[in-house]
Amino acid sequence: MSGVWGAGGPRCQAALAVLASLCRARPPPLGLDVETCRSFELQPPERSPSAADAGTSVSLLALVVIVCGVALVAVFLFLFWKLCWMPWRNKEASSPSAANPPLEALQSPSSRGNMADKLKDPSTLGFLEAAVKISHTSPDIPAEVQMSVKEHIMRHTRLQRQTTEPASSTRHTSFKRHLPRQMHVSSVDYGNELPPAAEQPTSIGRIKPELYKQKSVDGDEAKSEAAKSCGKINFSLRYDYESETLIVRILKAFDLPAKDFCGSSDPYVKIYLLPDRKCKLQTRVHRKTLNPTFDENFHFPVPYEELADRKLHLSVFDFDRFSRHDMIGEVILDNLFEASDLSRETSIWKDIQYATSESVDLGEIMFSLCYLPTAGRLTLTVIKCRNLKAMDITGYSDPYVKVSLLCDGRRLKKKKTTIKKNTLNPVYNEAIIFDIPPENMDQVSLLISVMDYDRVGHNEIIGVCRVGINAEGLGRDHWNEMLAYPRKPIAHWHSLVEVKKSFKEGNPRL
Repeated sequence: MSGVWGAGGPRCQAALAVLASLCRARPPPLGLDVETCRSFELQPPERSPSAADAGTSVSLLALVVIVCGVALVAVFLFLFWKLCWMPWRNKEASSPSAANPPLEALQSPSSRGNMADKLKDPSTLGFLEAAVKISHTSPDIPAEVQMSVKEHIMRHTRLQRQTTEPASSTRHTSFKRHLPRQMHVSSVDYGNELPPAAEQPTSIGRIKPELYKQKSVDGDEAKSEAAKSCGKINFSLRYDYESETLIVRILKAFDLPAKDFCGSSDPYVKIYLLPDRKCKLQTRVHRKTLNPTFDENFHFPVPYEELADRKLHLSVFDFDRFSRHDMIGEVILDNLFEASDLSRETSIWKDIQYATSESVDLGEIMFSLCYLPTAGRLTLTVIKCRNLKAMDITGYSDPYVKVSLLCDGRRLKKKKTTIKKNTLNPVYNEAIIFDIPPENMDQVSLLISVMDYDRVGHNEIIGVCRVGINAEGLGRDHWNEMLAYPRKPIAHWHSLVEVKKSFKEGNPRL
Protein backbone atom coordinates (compact mmCIF):
# COMPACT_ATOMS: atom_id res chain seq x y z
CA MET A 1 0.00 0.00 0.00
CA SER A 2 2.85 2.34 0.58
CA GLY A 3 3.66 2.37 -3.09
CA VAL A 4 0.10 3.32 -3.89
CA TRP A 5 0.09 6.26 -1.40
CA GLY A 6 2.93 8.07 -2.94
CA ALA A 7 2.52 7.16 -6.61
CA GLY A 8 -0.95 8.53 -7.25
CA GLY A 9 -2.01 11.76 -8.68
CA PRO A 10 -5.20 13.68 -8.04
CA ARG A 11 -7.39 10.75 -9.22
CA CYS A 12 -5.57 8.25 -7.02
CA GLN A 13 -5.94 10.52 -4.03
CA ALA A 14 -9.70 10.83 -4.72
CA ALA A 15 -10.04 6.99 -4.92
CA LEU A 16 -8.20 6.55 -1.66
CA ALA A 17 -10.53 9.06 -0.01
CA VAL A 18 -13.59 7.10 -1.26
CA LEU A 19 -12.10 3.85 0.00
CA ALA A 20 -11.44 5.36 3.42
CA SER A 21 -14.99 6.58 3.68
CA LEU A 22 -16.32 3.10 2.77
CA CYS A 23 -14.12 1.53 5.41
CA ARG A 24 -15.48 3.89 8.05
CA ALA A 25 -19.04 2.83 7.22
CA ARG A 26 -20.66 0.46 9.72
CA PRO A 27 -21.10 -2.21 8.66
CA PRO A 28 -18.57 -2.19 5.82
CA PRO A 29 -19.90 -2.91 2.36
CA LEU A 30 -19.67 -6.28 0.76
CA GLY A 31 -16.27 -7.17 -0.60
CA LEU A 32 -14.29 -5.28 2.06
CA ASP A 33 -12.58 -7.29 4.74
CA VAL A 34 -12.64 -5.81 8.24
CA GLU A 35 -8.91 -6.45 8.77
CA THR A 36 -8.05 -4.80 5.48
CA CYS A 37 -9.98 -1.64 6.41
CA ARG A 38 -8.39 -1.60 9.88
CA SER A 39 -4.87 -1.82 8.48
CA PHE A 40 -5.71 0.91 5.96
CA GLU A 41 -6.98 3.25 8.68
CA LEU A 42 -3.97 2.68 10.95
CA GLN A 43 -1.41 3.60 8.23
CA PRO A 44 -1.25 7.46 7.98
CA PRO A 45 -1.24 8.98 4.55
CA GLU A 46 1.94 10.78 3.40
CA ARG A 47 1.85 14.62 3.48
CA SER A 48 2.11 16.35 0.16
CA PRO A 49 5.32 18.24 -0.70
CA SER A 50 3.46 21.53 -1.18
CA ALA A 51 2.20 21.61 2.42
CA ALA A 52 5.74 20.96 3.78
CA ASP A 53 7.23 23.76 1.69
CA ALA A 54 4.56 26.23 2.88
CA GLY A 55 5.34 25.49 6.52
CA THR A 56 9.05 25.98 5.99
CA SER A 57 8.52 29.39 4.28
CA VAL A 58 6.36 30.66 7.13
CA SER A 59 9.02 29.64 9.67
CA LEU A 60 11.82 31.43 7.78
CA LEU A 61 9.74 34.60 7.39
CA ALA A 62 8.99 34.66 11.10
CA LEU A 63 12.70 34.26 11.87
CA VAL A 64 13.68 37.14 9.55
CA VAL A 65 11.08 39.44 11.13
CA ILE A 66 12.36 38.65 14.62
CA VAL A 67 16.00 39.34 13.64
CA CYS A 68 15.12 42.67 11.97
CA GLY A 69 13.14 43.77 15.00
CA VAL A 70 16.04 42.99 17.33
CA ALA A 71 18.44 44.94 15.05
CA LEU A 72 16.15 48.01 14.97
CA VAL A 73 15.86 47.99 18.74
CA ALA A 74 19.68 47.82 19.03
CA VAL A 75 20.14 50.77 16.63
CA PHE A 76 17.56 52.84 18.50
CA LEU A 77 19.29 52.20 21.83
CA PHE A 78 22.68 53.14 20.36
CA LEU A 79 21.39 56.44 18.93
CA PHE A 80 19.65 57.30 22.19
CA TRP A 81 22.92 56.71 24.06
CA LYS A 82 24.92 58.88 21.66
CA LEU A 83 22.48 61.80 21.36
CA CYS A 84 21.11 62.09 24.87
CA TRP A 85 23.28 60.35 27.42
CA MET A 86 26.76 61.46 26.24
CA PRO A 87 26.04 65.27 25.90
CA TRP A 88 24.37 65.34 29.29
CA ARG A 89 27.33 63.54 30.84
CA ASN A 90 29.85 65.91 29.16
CA LYS A 91 27.87 68.92 30.35
CA GLU A 92 28.05 67.71 33.92
CA ALA A 93 31.77 67.05 33.59
CA SER A 94 32.49 70.53 32.11
CA SER A 95 30.46 72.60 34.60
CA PRO A 96 32.68 74.61 37.04
CA SER A 97 30.70 73.46 40.10
CA ALA A 98 31.07 69.75 39.23
CA ALA A 99 34.72 70.10 38.23
CA ASN A 100 35.91 71.96 41.32
CA PRO A 101 33.39 71.61 44.16
CA PRO A 102 36.00 72.17 46.87
CA LEU A 103 37.03 75.53 45.30
CA GLU A 104 33.51 76.95 45.59
CA ALA A 105 33.19 75.64 49.15
CA LEU A 106 36.47 77.15 50.27
CA GLN A 107 35.71 80.63 48.89
CA SER A 108 34.60 83.04 51.56
CA PRO A 109 32.87 86.43 51.21
CA SER A 110 36.13 88.22 51.99
CA SER A 111 37.98 86.45 49.15
CA ARG A 112 35.16 87.33 46.74
CA GLY A 113 35.43 90.97 47.77
CA ASN A 114 39.17 90.92 47.05
CA MET A 115 38.47 89.45 43.63
CA ALA A 116 35.99 92.22 42.82
CA ASP A 117 38.64 94.82 43.81
CA LYS A 118 41.14 93.19 41.50
CA LEU A 119 38.71 93.43 38.59
CA LYS A 120 38.90 97.22 38.80
CA ASP A 121 42.64 97.14 38.09
CA PRO A 122 43.21 97.79 34.30
CA SER A 123 46.20 95.41 34.12
CA THR A 124 44.18 92.60 35.72
CA LEU A 125 41.30 93.25 33.33
CA GLY A 126 43.61 93.07 30.33
CA PHE A 127 44.97 89.71 31.46
CA LEU A 128 41.48 88.32 32.15
CA GLU A 129 40.18 89.55 28.78
CA ALA A 130 42.96 87.68 27.02
CA ALA A 131 42.23 84.57 29.11
CA VAL A 132 38.51 84.72 28.35
CA LYS A 133 39.20 85.23 24.66
CA ILE A 134 41.30 82.05 24.62
CA SER A 135 38.71 79.89 26.40
CA HIS A 136 35.28 81.00 27.61
CA THR A 137 34.73 77.74 29.52
CA SER A 138 38.05 77.49 31.33
CA PRO A 139 37.58 75.85 34.80
CA ASP A 140 40.50 77.90 36.18
CA ILE A 141 38.44 81.12 36.20
CA PRO A 142 35.35 81.34 38.46
CA ALA A 143 31.98 81.88 36.85
CA GLU A 144 31.50 85.30 38.54
CA VAL A 145 34.81 86.55 37.15
CA GLN A 146 33.87 85.42 33.65
CA MET A 147 30.47 87.15 33.80
CA SER A 148 31.96 90.43 35.04
CA VAL A 149 34.65 90.42 32.35
CA LYS A 150 32.05 89.70 29.65
CA GLU A 151 29.91 92.64 30.84
CA HIS A 152 32.96 94.92 30.77
CA ILE A 153 33.82 93.85 27.22
CA MET A 154 30.23 94.36 26.06
CA ARG A 155 30.15 97.91 27.46
CA HIS A 156 33.51 98.72 25.82
CA THR A 157 32.33 97.33 22.48
CA ARG A 158 29.07 99.32 22.54
CA LEU A 159 31.00 102.53 23.17
CA GLN A 160 33.23 101.95 20.18
CA ARG A 161 30.33 101.06 17.90
CA GLN A 162 28.31 104.22 18.42
CA THR A 163 29.41 105.58 15.04
CA THR A 164 27.87 103.31 12.45
CA GLU A 165 28.63 103.17 8.76
CA PRO A 166 25.89 103.07 6.13
CA ALA A 167 24.76 99.63 5.03
CA SER A 168 26.16 98.40 1.74
CA SER A 169 23.70 99.07 -1.04
CA THR A 170 22.65 96.49 -3.57
CA ARG A 171 23.84 98.92 -6.25
CA HIS A 172 27.43 98.14 -5.29
CA THR A 173 27.19 94.38 -5.90
CA SER A 174 27.98 94.71 -9.61
CA PHE A 175 30.98 96.91 -8.80
CA LYS A 176 32.37 94.46 -6.19
CA ARG A 177 31.97 91.56 -8.59
CA HIS A 178 34.58 93.10 -10.93
CA LEU A 179 37.11 93.84 -8.19
CA PRO A 180 40.07 91.56 -7.52
CA ARG A 181 39.70 89.11 -4.67
CA GLN A 182 42.01 90.94 -2.27
CA MET A 183 39.88 94.07 -2.54
CA HIS A 184 36.62 92.51 -1.33
CA VAL A 185 35.70 93.88 2.07
CA SER A 186 33.88 91.30 4.19
CA SER A 187 31.78 92.27 7.17
CA VAL A 188 32.90 90.36 10.27
CA ASP A 189 30.72 89.92 13.34
CA TYR A 190 33.04 90.07 16.30
CA GLY A 191 30.37 89.12 18.87
CA ASN A 192 31.73 89.29 22.40
CA GLU A 193 35.38 89.34 21.39
CA LEU A 194 37.70 92.28 21.80
CA PRO A 195 37.14 95.32 19.51
CA PRO A 196 38.51 94.87 15.96
CA ALA A 197 40.83 97.85 16.42
CA ALA A 198 43.15 95.69 18.49
CA GLU A 199 43.77 93.33 15.56
CA GLN A 200 46.39 94.43 13.06
CA PRO A 201 45.62 93.34 9.46
CA THR A 202 48.41 91.75 7.52
CA SER A 203 49.59 93.08 4.17
CA ILE A 204 50.40 89.69 2.67
CA GLY A 205 49.19 89.44 -0.92
CA ARG A 206 48.35 93.14 -1.25
CA ILE A 207 49.92 95.57 -3.70
CA LYS A 208 51.95 98.32 -2.02
CA PRO A 209 51.90 101.43 -4.23
CA GLU A 210 54.77 102.99 -2.28
CA LEU A 211 57.11 100.34 -3.69
CA TYR A 212 56.45 101.60 -7.20
CA LYS A 213 56.70 105.32 -6.55
CA GLN A 214 60.48 105.23 -6.48
CA LYS A 215 60.64 104.52 -10.19
CA SER A 216 58.54 107.53 -11.05
CA VAL A 217 60.59 109.69 -8.70
CA ASP A 218 63.78 108.50 -10.35
CA GLY A 219 62.25 109.14 -13.74
CA ASP A 220 61.25 112.67 -12.71
CA GLU A 221 64.74 113.33 -11.38
CA ALA A 222 66.31 112.14 -14.62
CA LYS A 223 63.87 114.27 -16.56
CA SER A 224 64.60 117.33 -14.44
CA GLU A 225 68.36 116.81 -14.95
CA ALA A 226 67.80 116.63 -18.68
CA ALA A 227 65.65 119.77 -18.49
CA LYS A 228 68.44 121.65 -16.69
CA SER A 229 70.86 120.86 -19.48
CA CYS A 230 68.62 122.42 -22.19
CA GLY A 231 69.53 126.01 -21.27
CA LYS A 232 67.44 129.17 -21.00
CA ILE A 233 65.76 131.58 -23.37
CA ASN A 234 65.08 135.30 -23.00
CA PHE A 235 62.13 137.03 -24.70
CA SER A 236 59.81 140.00 -24.15
CA LEU A 237 56.09 140.70 -24.69
CA ARG A 238 54.20 143.90 -25.47
CA TYR A 239 50.71 144.60 -26.77
CA ASP A 240 50.02 147.39 -29.29
CA TYR A 241 46.48 148.64 -28.57
CA GLU A 242 46.25 150.73 -31.74
CA SER A 243 46.91 147.88 -34.16
CA GLU A 244 45.62 145.16 -31.75
CA THR A 245 48.82 143.22 -32.17
CA LEU A 246 50.89 141.18 -29.74
CA ILE A 247 54.60 141.82 -30.25
CA VAL A 248 56.92 138.96 -29.25
CA ARG A 249 60.63 139.76 -29.21
CA ILE A 250 63.09 136.86 -29.08
CA LEU A 251 66.24 138.24 -27.46
CA LYS A 252 68.75 135.43 -26.87
CA ALA A 253 69.34 131.91 -25.62
CA PHE A 254 71.94 130.73 -23.13
CA ASP A 255 73.78 127.45 -22.46
CA LEU A 256 72.12 125.34 -25.16
CA PRO A 257 73.15 121.64 -25.47
CA ALA A 258 75.48 120.58 -28.27
CA LYS A 259 73.75 118.61 -31.02
CA ASP A 260 76.54 118.37 -33.63
CA PHE A 261 79.68 116.22 -33.57
CA CYS A 262 81.83 119.31 -33.39
CA GLY A 263 80.43 120.16 -29.95
CA SER A 264 78.19 123.00 -31.11
CA SER A 265 74.69 123.64 -32.53
CA ASP A 266 72.92 125.69 -35.20
CA PRO A 267 69.89 126.93 -33.21
CA TYR A 268 66.73 128.72 -34.32
CA VAL A 269 63.31 129.30 -32.66
CA LYS A 270 59.74 128.65 -33.87
CA ILE A 271 56.95 130.79 -32.37
CA TYR A 272 53.24 129.84 -32.10
CA LEU A 273 50.33 131.66 -30.47
CA LEU A 274 48.12 128.74 -29.47
CA PRO A 275 45.58 127.39 -30.20
CA ASP A 276 46.26 128.70 -33.72
CA ARG A 277 49.06 126.63 -35.25
CA LYS A 278 48.55 127.84 -38.79
CA CYS A 279 50.41 131.04 -38.05
CA LYS A 280 54.00 129.86 -37.48
CA LEU A 281 56.93 132.27 -37.28
CA GLN A 282 60.62 131.54 -36.79
CA THR A 283 63.95 133.26 -36.28
CA ARG A 284 67.09 133.07 -38.38
CA VAL A 285 69.55 130.21 -37.93
CA HIS A 286 72.70 131.04 -35.96
CA ARG A 287 75.67 128.89 -36.93
CA LYS A 288 77.92 127.02 -34.48
CA THR A 289 76.95 128.63 -31.22
CA LEU A 290 75.46 127.58 -27.89
CA ASN A 291 74.62 131.14 -26.78
CA PRO A 292 72.86 132.77 -29.75
CA THR A 293 71.58 136.35 -29.78
CA PHE A 294 68.49 136.66 -31.98
CA ASP A 295 66.95 140.10 -31.21
CA GLU A 296 63.99 139.66 -33.62
CA ASN A 297 60.39 140.92 -33.38
CA PHE A 298 57.27 138.96 -34.35
CA HIS A 299 53.72 140.31 -34.64
CA PHE A 300 50.53 138.37 -33.95
CA PRO A 301 47.27 140.20 -34.73
CA VAL A 302 44.84 139.26 -31.92
CA PRO A 303 42.11 141.18 -30.04
CA TYR A 304 42.98 142.10 -26.47
CA GLU A 305 39.95 140.21 -25.12
CA GLU A 306 41.31 136.92 -26.52
CA LEU A 307 44.74 137.17 -24.92
CA ALA A 308 43.51 135.42 -21.76
CA ASP A 309 42.72 132.28 -23.80
CA ARG A 310 45.97 132.25 -25.79
CA LYS A 311 49.30 130.55 -25.03
CA LEU A 312 52.77 131.33 -26.31
CA HIS A 313 54.71 128.32 -27.55
CA LEU A 314 58.45 128.56 -28.32
CA SER A 315 60.27 125.58 -29.87
CA VAL A 316 64.08 125.60 -30.11
CA PHE A 317 65.61 123.51 -32.93
CA ASP A 318 69.06 122.61 -34.21
CA PHE A 319 69.37 123.08 -37.96
CA ASP A 320 70.78 120.19 -40.03
CA ARG A 321 71.39 120.63 -43.75
CA PHE A 322 71.20 116.98 -44.81
CA SER A 323 68.91 115.42 -42.20
CA ARG A 324 65.90 116.15 -40.04
CA HIS A 325 66.23 119.07 -37.68
CA ASP A 326 66.79 118.06 -34.06
CA MET A 327 64.55 119.54 -31.40
CA ILE A 328 66.42 121.00 -28.41
CA GLY A 329 63.44 121.87 -26.22
CA GLU A 330 60.37 124.03 -25.81
CA VAL A 331 58.79 126.71 -23.64
CA ILE A 332 55.03 127.12 -23.14
CA LEU A 333 53.73 130.30 -21.49
CA ASP A 334 50.17 129.54 -20.36
CA ASN A 335 49.43 133.02 -18.99
CA LEU A 336 50.49 135.93 -21.15
CA PHE A 337 49.80 138.32 -18.26
CA GLU A 338 52.18 136.48 -15.95
CA ALA A 339 54.78 139.23 -15.82
CA SER A 340 52.74 142.38 -16.56
CA ASP A 341 49.61 143.73 -18.24
CA LEU A 342 51.51 143.96 -21.58
CA SER A 343 51.11 147.72 -21.71
CA ARG A 344 54.91 148.02 -21.76
CA GLU A 345 57.65 145.69 -22.89
CA THR A 346 58.61 143.15 -20.20
CA SER A 347 61.64 140.85 -20.39
CA ILE A 348 61.05 137.21 -19.40
CA TRP A 349 63.56 134.40 -18.75
CA LYS A 350 62.36 130.81 -19.03
CA ASP A 351 63.99 127.39 -18.72
CA ILE A 352 63.90 125.37 -21.93
CA GLN A 353 62.10 122.09 -21.19
CA TYR A 354 63.47 118.92 -22.76
CA ALA A 355 61.40 117.56 -25.64
CA THR A 356 62.00 115.30 -28.63
CA SER A 357 59.00 116.50 -30.67
CA GLU A 358 56.70 119.47 -30.68
CA SER A 359 53.88 119.10 -28.21
CA VAL A 360 50.50 119.58 -29.82
CA ASP A 361 47.83 121.57 -27.98
CA LEU A 362 44.86 119.19 -27.88
CA GLY A 363 42.54 121.48 -25.94
CA GLU A 364 41.03 121.53 -22.45
CA ILE A 365 38.01 120.04 -20.72
CA MET A 366 36.12 121.36 -17.71
CA PHE A 367 34.26 118.97 -15.42
CA SER A 368 33.20 118.76 -11.78
CA LEU A 369 33.47 115.90 -9.29
CA CYS A 370 31.11 115.27 -6.37
CA TYR A 371 31.05 112.24 -4.05
CA LEU A 372 28.24 111.29 -1.65
CA PRO A 373 29.72 108.88 0.95
CA THR A 374 26.42 107.83 2.54
CA ALA A 375 25.03 106.62 -0.81
CA GLY A 376 28.37 105.59 -2.33
CA ARG A 377 27.67 107.70 -5.45
CA LEU A 378 30.27 109.53 -7.58
CA THR A 379 28.92 112.18 -9.96
CA LEU A 380 31.08 113.58 -12.77
CA THR A 381 29.48 116.51 -14.60
CA VAL A 382 31.02 117.26 -18.01
CA ILE A 383 30.59 121.01 -18.40
CA LYS A 384 32.39 122.05 -21.61
CA CYS A 385 35.56 121.88 -23.71
CA ARG A 386 37.58 124.58 -25.43
CA ASN A 387 40.20 124.87 -28.16
CA LEU A 388 39.93 121.23 -29.19
CA LYS A 389 42.15 119.93 -31.98
CA ALA A 390 40.47 119.92 -35.40
CA MET A 391 40.17 116.31 -36.59
CA ASP A 392 38.09 116.78 -39.78
CA ILE A 393 39.13 118.32 -43.11
CA THR A 394 36.54 121.06 -42.52
CA GLY A 395 38.64 122.42 -39.64
CA TYR A 396 36.18 121.25 -36.99
CA SER A 397 35.38 118.11 -34.98
CA ASP A 398 32.32 116.20 -33.78
CA PRO A 399 33.37 115.72 -30.16
CA TYR A 400 31.85 113.65 -27.38
CA VAL A 401 33.24 112.65 -23.97
CA LYS A 402 33.68 109.05 -22.78
CA VAL A 403 34.33 108.38 -19.08
CA SER A 404 35.79 105.01 -18.01
CA LEU A 405 35.94 103.67 -14.44
CA LEU A 406 39.31 101.92 -13.95
CA CYS A 407 40.59 99.59 -11.24
CA ASP A 408 44.16 98.24 -11.46
CA GLY A 409 44.32 98.93 -15.18
CA ARG A 410 41.01 97.18 -15.87
CA ARG A 411 38.00 99.04 -17.20
CA LEU A 412 34.95 98.20 -15.08
CA LYS A 413 32.37 100.54 -16.62
CA LYS A 414 32.14 103.25 -19.28
CA LYS A 415 29.62 105.97 -20.07
CA LYS A 416 29.54 108.77 -22.62
CA THR A 417 27.86 112.07 -23.42
CA THR A 418 25.98 113.20 -26.51
CA ILE A 419 27.77 114.23 -29.72
CA LYS A 420 28.20 117.92 -30.59
CA LYS A 421 28.49 118.53 -34.32
CA ASN A 422 31.00 120.83 -36.06
CA THR A 423 32.53 122.62 -33.09
CA LEU A 424 35.83 122.96 -31.25
CA ASN A 425 34.23 124.47 -28.13
CA PRO A 426 31.33 122.16 -27.18
CA VAL A 427 29.09 122.71 -24.16
CA TYR A 428 27.58 119.59 -22.53
CA ASN A 429 26.40 120.09 -18.92
CA GLU A 430 25.72 116.34 -18.63
CA ALA A 431 26.09 114.28 -15.44
CA ILE A 432 27.63 110.80 -15.37
CA ILE A 433 27.06 108.72 -12.20
CA PHE A 434 29.05 105.74 -10.86
CA ASP A 435 28.20 103.69 -7.74
CA ILE A 436 31.43 103.16 -5.76
CA PRO A 437 31.55 102.01 -2.10
CA PRO A 438 33.53 104.32 0.23
CA GLU A 439 36.07 101.62 1.06
CA ASN A 440 37.04 101.28 -2.64
CA MET A 441 37.54 104.97 -3.46
CA ASP A 442 41.33 104.73 -3.04
CA GLN A 443 41.53 101.87 -5.57
CA VAL A 444 39.75 103.37 -8.57
CA SER A 445 40.38 106.20 -11.03
CA LEU A 446 38.54 107.86 -13.91
CA LEU A 447 39.81 108.16 -17.48
CA ILE A 448 38.17 111.02 -19.39
CA SER A 449 38.57 110.69 -23.16
CA VAL A 450 37.46 113.34 -25.67
CA MET A 451 36.57 111.54 -28.90
CA ASP A 452 35.82 112.70 -32.45
CA TYR A 453 32.80 110.94 -33.95
CA ASP A 454 33.15 109.68 -37.53
CA ARG A 455 30.19 108.34 -39.43
CA VAL A 456 32.49 106.17 -41.57
CA GLY A 457 35.41 104.41 -39.91
CA HIS A 458 36.60 104.39 -36.32
CA ASN A 459 36.14 107.24 -33.87
CA GLU A 460 39.41 109.05 -33.15
CA ILE A 461 40.78 110.11 -29.77
CA ILE A 462 41.44 113.83 -29.49
CA GLY A 463 42.99 113.66 -26.02
CA VAL A 464 42.59 112.19 -22.55
CA CYS A 465 43.07 113.11 -18.91
CA ARG A 466 42.97 111.06 -15.73
CA VAL A 467 41.80 111.75 -12.17
CA GLY A 468 42.35 109.50 -9.17
CA ILE A 469 44.47 108.85 -6.11
CA ASN A 470 47.32 107.56 -8.34
CA ALA A 471 47.03 110.23 -11.03
CA GLU A 472 49.58 113.00 -11.51
CA GLY A 473 49.42 116.74 -11.00
CA LEU A 474 46.00 118.32 -11.23
CA GLY A 475 44.26 114.95 -11.62
CA ARG A 476 45.41 113.84 -8.16
CA ASP A 477 44.74 117.25 -6.58
CA HIS A 478 41.21 117.38 -8.01
CA TRP A 479 40.45 113.89 -6.63
CA ASN A 480 41.80 114.70 -3.16
CA GLU A 481 39.83 117.95 -3.06
CA MET A 482 36.63 116.05 -3.90
CA LEU A 483 37.27 113.58 -1.04
CA ALA A 484 38.08 116.42 1.37
CA TYR A 485 34.78 118.22 0.63
CA PRO A 486 32.07 115.54 0.21
CA ARG A 487 28.63 116.43 -1.18
CA LYS A 488 30.15 119.53 -2.85
CA PRO A 489 30.82 119.77 -6.63
CA ILE A 490 34.47 120.66 -7.37
CA ALA A 491 35.14 121.96 -10.93
CA HIS A 492 38.49 122.43 -12.71
CA TRP A 493 39.91 122.84 -16.19
CA HIS A 494 42.11 119.92 -17.30
CA SER A 495 44.51 119.91 -20.25
CA LEU A 496 44.17 117.02 -22.66
CA VAL A 497 47.23 114.92 -23.44
CA GLU A 498 47.99 112.18 -25.92
CA VAL A 499 47.10 108.60 -25.01
CA LYS A 500 50.72 107.40 -24.91
CA LYS A 501 51.56 110.10 -22.35
CA SER A 502 48.57 109.58 -20.11
CA PHE A 503 50.02 106.55 -18.26
CA LYS A 504 53.52 105.61 -17.27
CA GLU A 505 52.79 102.01 -16.41
CA GLY A 506 50.85 101.17 -19.57
CA ASN A 507 47.51 102.18 -20.99
CA PRO A 508 44.33 100.26 -20.30
CA ARG A 509 42.16 99.29 -23.21
CA LEU A 510 39.97 102.22 -24.20
